[in-house]
Amino acid sequence: MSRMLVPLRSLENMRPNGSVLLFSAAILAIILANSSWNDAYQFFLNQKITLSIGDYSFFEHNGHSMSVLQFVNDALMAVFFFLVGLEIKQEVLVGELSSFKKALLPIIAACGGMIVPVLVFFSICHEAPSSLGAAIPMATDIAFALAVLSILGKRVPHSLKIFLTALAVVDDIGGIIVIAVFYSTQFSLTPLLISLVLLLIVFLGGKAGIKSNYFYYIMGFIIWTLFIESGVHATISGVLLAFCVPARPKTHLLDLPKELRRLLEIMPREEHRTKEHALVLSEGQQHVINTIRHRSAGAISPLQSIEGELTPFVNFFVLPLFAFVNSGVTLGGVTADQIMGIPLAIFLGLLVGKTLGIFGFTWLSIKTKACNAPKGMTPANLFGVSIFGGIGFTVSLFIANLSYGVHGFDNLLNEAKMGIFAGTIASGIIGCLVLKFILKCEKQNHKEGKDSNGENYIAE
Repeated sequence: MSRMLVPLRSLENMRPNGSVLLFSAAILAIILANSSWNDAYQFFLNQKITLSIGDYSFFEHNGHSMSVLQFVNDALMAVFFFLVGLEIKQEVLVGELSSFKKALLPIIAACGGMIVPVLVFFSICHEAPSSLGAAIPMATDIAFALAVLSILGKRVPHSLKIFLTALAVVDDIGGIIVIAVFYSTQFSLTPLLISLVLLLIVFLGGKAGIKSNYFYYIMGFIIWTLFIESGVHATISGVLLAFCVPARPKTHLLDLPKELRRLLEIMPREEHRTKEHALVLSEGQQHVINTIRHRSAGAISPLQSIEGELTPFVNFFVLPLFAFVNSGVTLGGVTADQIMGIPLAIFLGLLVGKTLGIFGFTWLSIKTKACNAPKGMTPANLFGVSIFGGIGFTVSLFIANLSYGVHGFDNLLNEAKMGIFAGTIASGIIGCLVLKFILKCEKQNHKEGKDSNGENYIAE
């Protein structure tokens, strides 16, 4: 697996912007869907993917081979949610969600950012089947949001970036729960129980010291196939698997230098053979160097090791491909009445609902002294960063497909995509402009010796 990901890891080292690649793939899909190439685009999406060993086929959905679209949404996105699960676990163990005091404010903010958008959506689309998409505007695309926020550079207080990251992690947890509860089909108990037993084996294996990434990949693939058969949405398998991956390294970092020095001291000093560009070590030297390599690798936990391997794969392959196969919105033939339905509900849910929900719940919790404001946070810049919560691109598209696409409501799915694009773009642009203006005013006020808005709202 590591060797297969070398080209993508090299791409990551070049520091390209994964969000730009993601958005470019979406734009390409829109162009193809509204051009003479639309038939070819649809043909690609409906191509069947098959992998069989004997009579058993791996990539089947309800007894039928998965199409490219289904494979991306049900298989590759399970890898994406596996990575999300790893990031959530890190935040819970050592990050901004590692204590109740740290976690309370972003949890409250995320709850507001999920509840209010759903209410905004329901206020416009409250009858089935349109109402099936109520969860679409509750999602925040953390990678996209942080990428847009980075445009403002160092002017943004670090506490605001941490706050947005933490609330987006809680937002992801909420989205995962919604997918598990509301978007799973009829349950098949036997494969579900077997998968839970295998998850227990993975957990115990981690506790027993199994550090091989291949163990978690292979078990994850088997668990994923069982989730497909169980009726629970397959992406949930990735999240549950992530929670079973150990975060404790085999070699403690503080002990590593002492261990490496000991190994170097006992390395055999006999002459190695060398000539021109060739170098041949003795058997003893090879043994010590291999031991150093294993000890050093043991200082990285399986959780971080797997995350490091999968991040370039997800950022530069899975998400762009997901955007390409799911973003083909057809712009022609849409009436004004249709725009005033689902597209407007999602647009307002993302832009207005997210902003008011995050800002309102956070401001109220601080004013009532239920939580303390992070250093550098003011009511004004809190409002500005809250707008970025409306950038819901990836997960919103995913939930839209679960809400309408799998039920055959292709016209409603097309309308939902329009609302997602409009809401995401508007949130990104307006968020940048508003927060840039606010930060500029706060900087000027700071030079004049005044707090923003005349209030001392910054927590020391």
